[in-house]
Amino acid sequence: MGTCFLPEFNEDGLIPCIVVDFDSSEVLMFAWMNPEALDLTIKTGKGTFYSRSRKKLWVKGESSGRTLHVKQLLVDCDQDVLQLRVQVEGEGVCHRGYRSCFYRAVLEEKPEELRFIEKEPAFDPDEVY
Repeated sequence: MGTCFLPEFNEDGLIPCIVVDFDSSEVLMFAWMNPEALDLTIKTGKGTFYSRSRKKLWVKGESSGRTLHVKQLLVDCDQDVLQLRVQVEGEGVCHRGYRSCFYRAVLEEKPEELRFIEKEPAFDPDEVY
């Protein structure tokens, strides 16, 4: 509850990170960080994460140009979740071409179905990735 930053990584050495647009507060994506990714994010000011599937670090935008410029790093009350407030270089962050990775909603009347809340992709992922 004090003023020391002591992030609580889980048993796999990871901490969840929610990425939010600095200006609009729109949730853009979710990713994991390990201590090295967190350290690089702080040092470089660019969103850096840990890929569980590839088992390696990745800097968002390194290949796509959709760089996340960190404006603020927040930690929750238990210090076991991080939030990056960022400005995005480019039209969006989702590898499927949408502005946000959260571009679909579960239908209340048919929970097994999804509705697109972003009608069109913001960019062509085939041209970017």
